[in-house]
Amino acid sequence: MIKRFRFYYLAVICSMATQFAVAQMPKLTKKEQREGWQLLFDGTTFKGWKKANGQPFPEKGWVIGNGVLRTDTAAGRGGDIVTDELFTNFELVLDFKIAPGANSGIKYFLFPNSSLGCEFQILDDELHPDAKLGIDGNRKQGGLYDLIAPDATKKDNPPGEWNQARIIAKGNHVEHWLNGKKTVEYDRDSPAFKSLVAGSKYKNSKGFGEAIQSPILLQDHGNTVSFRNIRIRKL
Repeated sequence: MIKRFRFYYLAVICSMATQFAVAQMPKLTKKEQREGWQLLFDGTTFKGWKKANGQPFPEKGWVIGNGVLRTDTAAGRGGDIVTDELFTNFELVLDFKIAPGANSGIKYFLFPNSSLGCEFQILDDELHPDAKLGIDGNRKQGGLYDLIAPDATKKDNPPGEWNQARIIAKGNHVEHWLNGKKTVEYDRDSPAFKSLVAGSKYKNSKGFGEAIQSPILLQDHGNTVSFRNIRIRKL
């Protein structure tokens, strides 16, 4: 009887673990499919991604587990990665989770074969010094890195918990959303944006943020960061 109970208990645990693993795999609903959403990460392979410099996907530095794409700091830096596909007008949504004190980002409208572009900042605002180095908070999580600070009422989940990032780009108009709250809104062709660039670390990068199309980039800043449910639709 005891052996039978142990076998039953182990079977239940294994079943629950399998169900949990399956539940974490990215999947589009029928409604999302009708709306034109596509998965940028299939949950099991690096298909559709490469290094930001155009080289094949790094052999180390990034790992996949249970539908999650994560930097592997123990293996060394793998470098920034980008999608094979280029995007112009889009809505990008993904979940991210960071370790305490971590720094990362999501970039778009990049220079070709480069990591230089507009960045949705991912950061531990409490522990990482970058949060205090920017001007008026323009390096905090959810902001447009080194250019526009996020809305002060933004909602951050702490390190170790999942957050949702959303980037909407249509024409020259761009919005950042964090956990359902709009944090940044700007127009790439506006005098205000050009003035911000001229006063930033990008001042010598002619044409910064003016790309017509580019891949989506996930940043490896040397810290542990995880991504899942990476999906996009063309607008």
